Amino acid sequence: MNDVLNLTDLDQPDDRFSRFNLIGWWDQEKLSSSNALVIGAGAIGNELIKNLALLGIGNLMVADLDNIENSNLSRSILYREADCGRSKAEVAAERARSIYPEMKSNFFHGNVVYDLGLGVYRWADVILGGLDNREARVSINQSASRVGKPWIDGAIERLDGVARVFNSQTGPCYECTMNEVDWKMLESRRSCALLTRDEMEQGKVPTTPTTSSVIAGIQVQEAVKMIHGLETLEGQGFVFDGTNHQSYLVKYSRLEDCPTHEIFEPVIELSQNSQIQAGTFLELILSDLGPEAVVEFNQDLIESFTCHSCQETEIYHSSLGQVTESNAICPDCGEQRTPHFFHSLNSNSKFLDLTLNELGVPLWDILTGRVGMEQKFYELSGDRQQVLGPLEAGKTK
Repeated sequence: MNDVLNLTDLDQPDDRFSRFNLIGWWDQEKLSSSNALVIGAGAIGNELIKNLALLGIGNLMVADLDNIENSNLSRSILYREADCGRSKAEVAAERARSIYPEMKSNFFHGNVVYDLGLGVYRWADVILGGLDNREARVSINQSASRVGKPWIDGAIERLDGVARVFNSQTGPCYECTMNEVDWKMLESRRSCALLTRDEMEQGKVPTTPTTSSVIAGIQVQEAVKMIHGLETLEGQGFVFDGTNHQSYLVKYSRLEDCPTHEIFEPVIELSQNSQIQAGTFLELILSDLGPEAVVEFNQDLIESFTCHSCQETEIYHSSLGQVTESNAICPDCGEQRTPHFFHSLNSNSKFLDLTLNELGVPLWDILTGRVGMEQKFYELSGDRQQVLGPLEAGKTK
């Protein structure tokens, strides 16, 4: 029984985690020194954060775009009526500390698809998703894959749900599980790059706190196993049928030609931050890779809007996460303008005097330098303190 119960701890003074320490393989120090990134602070996210705090995870980053609404209160243990209108991510990070005061936590309030840099993914030991749309899942999947990290997905609808672990370095990733219909639905969503918040919220699904607690419980259990180096559900999904109270495992297949499996390496940590001028950053890359090198971003960035009725073009630099359809309306004639995008920098780019952040590059991102088939990856580590805040004093990567 020593492999199940740690009998030597039975006579130890009672402390916060004494019952956990009765498990033979349990190492509370590993949990207290771990970095957790939770993306999505809705019904599943609340349960993820609650469980991570109860288990004594030491460092937590919470990311979400939305503010708390009255409808969240029936499914979210961390929110109160007085919180309505506040950032979900901010409140969830606060409440996690109220559950476990020794936890360090911080939050990101913004669009995780376009404005959450890769640095925080690289910082995390465990990445957990509590999301309700494919676009965000694809984004997390690509970001986690680029930094060589597994991630744990959770999804619920009505009384049913699924928890699954993806690791693109050794098995299938989320995109390997998508079929032709999934991709068509995603592309139709992406066909209008400037979705309004109301349009995005049309994808909301019916959920209950009971199902979210089941799925989030499995997700966090997998995170604990992952931190301890135990075997996980990697490449599989735990499917929960809440109507009939049945559960089973499904195994996913890896697509060997999936482009998302490419990892960003080597990563060069720069002292500069995203406030560096684009031209100065390009010079750094040219000095490292040669005069023909280019800088590539992780997403398309907006360069301008053109009104075909007025024959006018407005220079407008931004990430897609910072704009909506209203920004594309021509202020003179009221017609919809066409956005123009760019994905790279070279010596002939016209906006080298702007900072990377002014162009729309997220804080603490990792950018690609490429010449021919050779490529290197450069982390803007100077943003680390601004993004992590109190978490900066925790374990580093």
